[in-house]
Amino acid sequence: MVSIKDFITKQLNLPDSAAERAVMPSPLSPGVPGARVTPRNEHNVSRRQISDGALQVLNGLHRAGFQAYLVGGSVRDLLLGREPKDFDVATDAHPEQVRKLFRRNARLIGRRFILVHVQFGHEIIEVATFRGSANGKKSETSETGRILADNVYGSLEEDARRRDFTANALYYNIADRSILDFSTGMEDLQAGRLRVIGDPEQRYSEDPVRMLRAVRFAAKLGFIMDAAAQAPIAACRERLQEVPSARLFEEILKLFLNGNAQTSFEHLRQQGLFAALFPQVDALLDHAEYGTTHTLLQGALAGTDTRVRDGKSVTPAFLFAALLWPALQQQSQLLEQQGKPATVALQQAASDVLQECIGRVSVPRRFALPMREIWDLQARFMRRGGRRPHALLAHPRFRAAFDFLSLRSQGGEIPATLVEWWEQFQTADHDGRRILIEQARLDETGQEPELGPLPATSRRRPRRRRRRGNRPDQDDMAQPGADGSHDNGQTDNN
Repeated sequence: MVSIKDFITKQLNLPDSAAERAVMPSPLSPGVPGARVTPRNEHNVSRRQISDGALQVLNGLHRAGFQAYLVGGSVRDLLLGREPKDFDVATDAHPEQVRKLFRRNARLIGRRFILVHVQFGHEIIEVATFRGSANGKKSETSETGRILADNVYGSLEEDARRRDFTANALYYNIADRSILDFSTGMEDLQAGRLRVIGDPEQRYSEDPVRMLRAVRFAAKLGFIMDAAAQAPIAACRERLQEVPSARLFEEILKLFLNGNAQTSFEHLRQQGLFAALFPQVDALLDHAEYGTTHTLLQGALAGTDTRVRDGKSVTPAFLFAALLWPALQQQSQLLEQQGKPATVALQQAASDVLQECIGRVSVPRRFALPMREIWDLQARFMRRGGRRPHALLAHPRFRAAFDFLSLRSQGGEIPATLVEWWEQFQTADHDGRRILIEQARLDETGQEPELGPLPATSRRRPRRRRRRGNRPDQDDMAQPGADGSHDNGQTDNN
């Protein structure tokens, strides 16, 4: 006997997921206290815009007798005509019940609040149980009111009150495909307004990261933060120091790697939040003698936005190299004034700046090491004699370091002719590179270059040295690098 799903799949030539949508029952849900209900025919959200993984979770919970809602940024983005980055689900099922329902696809995560990740292929659906009021034995807060542990479950209405912003507190009901709004979310979406649910100062105290989220959403959506949302930030921004530095690092990546880095930076500066995250760099931005600082940061952020929009990869190492470069330069100059050699001063300054940064925003080692390499290679661009340019060109971090050099040139920190020289050196042949090196020697010493006539062939085979005390045989001559003439790409420390 052919099932209804198979019949629809065959007759309409639909994939399994689409056929599943076609045969899903849609019973009307009862009224929800305190919610404004927007029925399906009055909003633009369609199940066809929801991922198959999210639909499987929603339908699975609904069939098992649980409430199931799409919630948060995905509903907000769908209403705004945007493509959601991911899908989150809220339910009255407890985490263990969710894990039991989806078995091998599900795993529990989280400490402050236990969540369930349900995985379908490469897609992960985050499922959260309705949160209750932040009180009772399972809720822990710090002296300043920051929530430390919060495994308190509640009703749908309580969960809505626990959300941060009205635009993120909209629920898509899989039962009847309506949208539930417990505050002014729909109105604020239409007005382009970002409004905090509840008392803003209390909500920022409960989780100071909400201030960074406010900036991110304002920049991403082009919304305006209402006066009530902005007012407490000045008094609450220093509470970001209470947040684990690793979590702040993740939030900064969300701010600067979402295609709206420049706008996010300006909002952070306006609200004084950049000073709370990077106080040393922020102080330099306000001094005229460090005028190139702002230009360099703007160039880095603009380049990051362009790469994100073009679908190219971006690395936090480059971004943080630019963010912390002004502080590194200042610290390095202070150490040189104390009599330390430039190379030693740069290395110590890098350690000092990173150590100070870790106290606020922890940069993981996998990004800190390439970031330091980008910094270290800047001095080597100045040394263009002998084999040094060849060795630098073979360095695995050359491309990122050269892009950083170009960024410094745009801000007027170094002459543009240096960048042009390295651009030509990368594309030149053997003879062209020899000429460029001689020209660099002329620029540095003022001596006339001794170029001589160019050879008839494009490249002359170098003479091989004999090993002292041994006759060279054919095997010795065939060893690559035996004469030291082959570039091995190692770092030149001179």
